[in-house]
Amino acid sequence: MRDMRETLRATFGRVLGLENRRRAPRQGTLEHIEAPRKLTIYLPPGYERTDARYPVLYMQDGQNLFEPARAFIPGQHWRLDEAADQAISERTARPMIIVGIDHGGPERINEYTPTYDPARRAGGKAGEYGRIVLEGLKPMIDARYRTLPADTAIGGSSLGGLVSLYLGLAHPEIFTKVAAMSPSIWWNNRSILQIVDRFNGPRPRIWLDVGGREGRETLRDARELRDRLQQKGWTDADLGYLEDARGDHSERAWARRAQAMLEFLLLPTLSS
Repeated sequence: MRDMRETLRATFGRVLGLENRRRAPRQGTLEHIEAPRKLTIYLPPGYERTDARYPVLYMQDGQNLFEPARAFIPGQHWRLDEAADQAISERTARPMIIVGIDHGGPERINEYTPTYDPARRAGGKAGEYGRIVLEGLKPMIDARYRTLPADTAIGGSSLGGLVSLYLGLAHPEIFTKVAAMSPSIWWNNRSILQIVDRFNGPRPRIWLDVGGREGRETLRDARELRDRLQQKGWTDADLGYLEDARGDHSERAWARRAQAMLEFLLLPTLSS
């Protein structure tokens, strides 16, 4: 009897092991391009075996997205490729290409802010940065990879979330989807709120989130931004808003929310 139990245990162990292996998501691949600045490209599972075309998500602070050794705090990265693999495997998001754009080092604060802040004597070059993305990077990516040029998203966190929201509102005909994760609404007396108030164009689909441990003022600002967007016509159908009670202002917090962001922006279709 003991031998039988051990045999059954071993058999079930093998079966369960196979089941676990079957459930493991297929993995996409990463490529690197040394463009005007370093790009990390995520290609979805099976990209090389089909002729399908894919939406593209341009993400800021590319150093922090995929590779632990390159993150701001080594080892604390978004694991964005893993989030994409999981969402694609579960068919909760369409397969996508993700372009991680390295920030410009000392120029990050200038490039990622839409207005000049006299108090900080910095900022206001988001428009110039947008031209780099639109006139330099996007045409190159569209030429090199099988993209859907009219299906383009942009996203980031902190100042990266701020510039992504700004560019989405400035170019809604190109960036039809925006991820603004813990965006730095505070910049220059919350000038992004005035930009939202002046917005008049096709509404991009927006994911907006904030962490409950980011501070009272940060929560207030995120709720105010949500309310201003709703006043401009956004509804639950095209505005995803999340308050992560455990979330602080960190790569680890954004990593936890990355899959939900992808699933909201890149809703699966019947064919996917």
